[in-house]
Amino acid sequence: MKRIAYSAKYSVIAALAAVIFVGSLPVYSQSPQPVSNEKTDERPFNLLVLGDSISWGQGLREEHKAWYQVKTWLEDSGGRKVRERVEAHSGAVIGSPGDSGGNPVPAQDGEVNRGYPSVNHQIGNALNSYADPSQVDLVLVNGCINDVDARRLLNAVNTPDGIRELAQEKCGPPVEAMLSRITTTFPKAHVIITGYYPILSEKTASDLFMRAMLKRLYSGTEPMNDKQLRTRLIDISKEWYLATNQMLAGATSKVDAQLAAKGSGQRTLFAEIAFQPEHSFAAPHSRLWGFDASFLRKLLVVLTLGRVTLKTNDEQRNQRGSSCKDTFRPTPGETRDQEKARKNRIALCRLAAIGHPNREGARLYAEAIGKQLKVLGWLRDVPVSGTPGK
Repeated sequence: MKRIAYSAKYSVIAALAAVIFVGSLPVYSQSPQPVSNEKTDERPFNLLVLGDSISWGQGLREEHKAWYQVKTWLEDSGGRKVRERVEAHSGAVIGSPGDSGGNPVPAQDGEVNRGYPSVNHQIGNALNSYADPSQVDLVLVNGCINDVDARRLLNAVNTPDGIRELAQEKCGPPVEAMLSRITTTFPKAHVIITGYYPILSEKTASDLFMRAMLKRLYSGTEPMNDKQLRTRLIDISKEWYLATNQMLAGATSKVDAQLAAKGSGQRTLFAEIAFQPEHSFAAPHSRLWGFDASFLRKLLVVLTLGRVTLKTNDEQRNQRGSSCKDTFRPTPGETRDQEKARKNRIALCRLAAIGHPNREGARLYAEAIGKQLKVLGWLRDVPVSGTPGK
C-alpha cells in the first residue's frame, strides 16, 4: 500500500504541484536568421521571448500563445513584419550571469519541463544569434517561480510569511540582475516582465478530488482538517501573487532608475496580470488548464490511489506525450528503480500543462503586455478577451 500511495502522490495527485513551472533539464528553441544592418523603418521588428513555461505558453498551440498574440497586434498596428526568437521553455530557472551560451545538448520540445538553459543562459544563446544586438526591439521575459520551487506553493506546511520571504529572496535581486543584463546586452530593446497569479482561491472547487489532492500535497506533521488545508493554501496563493507583483515591479523600477541615471528613457516595464478569484485552478471560469475527466473518473483516481490515470485538457497533450517519451528513453542496463523513476518522469511530463494559462489565460497575459505597449505608443488599442473558455 505504501508503494501504491507513493506512486499516486507523484503520478497524479502531486503532479499539480510538481509540474507547474518546474523542470531540471535543458531545451532549445527556434532560431531565426540573424538580423542585418537594415534601417529601423525597413527591417523587421525583432521580438525576443525569454523565461519559463508562462512565456513559452505551456499547453497552447502557437497561435494561442501570449507572445504570438502580441506579435500579431504589433504587425497589425505598426505595419512592420515581426520576427520572433523564442528561447523560453517550460521549467527554466533564472540561473546566473555566468551561465554559458554554448550548450551542446540537441534541441528539445519546450513543452518538456526542464530547468536549463536558464534565463541567463537563454540571454547568451540569443546574443549569439543576432548580428547586431542593438536591433532587438522588444524582450518579453518572466522568471523566478522555478527558483522558489512551485511544490512549496501548494504545501500547507508553508505559511504566507514564509512564501513572502521566498518571493523577496528569489524574485527580487536575482530578477533585478537578470533585467540589468538584458538591458545591457540588448541596448535599445524595451523589456516587459510579466507577473504570476494565485493558483488557488476561494472560488476553487472543494469537491472530493480537490480535497484528496490537497491532503496528498501536505507534508507536515501537525493535523489539519480539510477546511484548514484549503484556507492555508488559499492564503499562500494570495500572498505569492501579491509578493511577487511587489518584488517584480520593484526590480523593474530599480533597473529603470539605473538606466535613467545614464540618460536613458523608460525601457523596462512590469505587466501585472489581472487575475481574479474565479480565474484560479478548478474555479468556475478558470483561466488555467485542468484535467480532462468526468467526476466519476476523478473519484476513481481517489478510490484507487492513483492507479486510474488522468489526462490534461490542454491543446498539446498528445504532442507533449510523445516528446516526453522520446526525452526519457530507457538506458542500457537500466535497473528496476531507474525504470520506475524514468516512468514517473514521463507521467509528470505528460501532466506538465496542469495549472498553466489556457487560451483565455494567455489572453490575460497578452492584454497585460498590450497595455504596456500602448504606454510606449506601439499599439493603438488592446483587444479585450471574450467569453470564458479553454
